[in-house]
Amino acid sequence: MLWFFNTILYEPLLNALIFLYDYFSFHDLGIAIILLTILIRLILFPLFHKGSKDQAIIQRLAPKIKEIQHTHKHDKEKQAKALMDLYKEHKINPFSGFLLLLVQLPILFALYKVFLQGLSMDSLGVLYTFVPYPASLGHYFLGIIDLTKRNIVIALLAAAGQYVQGKLAVVPNETVRTEKNKSEISPMETMQRQMVYLGPALTFLFLYFFNLPAAIGLYWLTTVAFSIIQQIVINKSVARYFEGNRLRELASEE
Repeated sequence: MLWFFNTILYEPLLNALIFLYDYFSFHDLGIAIILLTILIRLILFPLFHKGSKDQAIIQRLAPKIKEIQHTHKHDKEKQAKALMDLYKEHKINPFSGFLLLLVQLPILFALYKVFLQGLSMDSLGVLYTFVPYPASLGHYFLGIIDLTKRNIVIALLAAAGQYVQGKLAVVPNETVRTEKNKSEISPMETMQRQMVYLGPALTFLFLYFFNLPAAIGLYWLTTVAFSIIQQIVINKSVARYFEGNRLRELASEE
């Protein structure tokens, strides 16, 4: 298992980082990390986009989901079938968020290993033949931030970005509630809204108080910035989707 992890994830990521460092980052490790993060997000963009979009649609379907759960509360089989029909109608996977987490975790572990063990000349023995062995490996971002040590600025920016992304990912109450169900908040919705504040707090806690290197914080800051842009695009797309559905429903009623 360890061999598979190193061969499939750790070594390719380390080689990609050194390749970017050698050719595209002006020998600035921070810029190389940013480029590597963008490359990872571009490769995984279809999966991230699908997962985030499905979660946004599910939030907007909250009133219908509650209605189904209430209507079939005594028949779990009918309830499950009605929910699956609803998900199928809107072409979404209710487990996409969980699958997204499963994909991210191994990559995070591999990057953690890269940033903790791969930022030394002694760890570059696994470089591929086409990746030049650097004469030296600087550890600074813009000549200011030592990426091997914790940095409060990077940690604060990553936490702030996490908060913005969390706020964008949660659909406002007035968008998904009618007067009838406005006061009904499910445990899942409560947790989602609490994570808007808990997520940034945990991000800062892990990046700063757990003494993680700024390299990990810079990766997280970049991926959060990418997520913010992606979430804005998704929110606009989902809003147009539901507006189109509403107009079609009004037209069919006339």
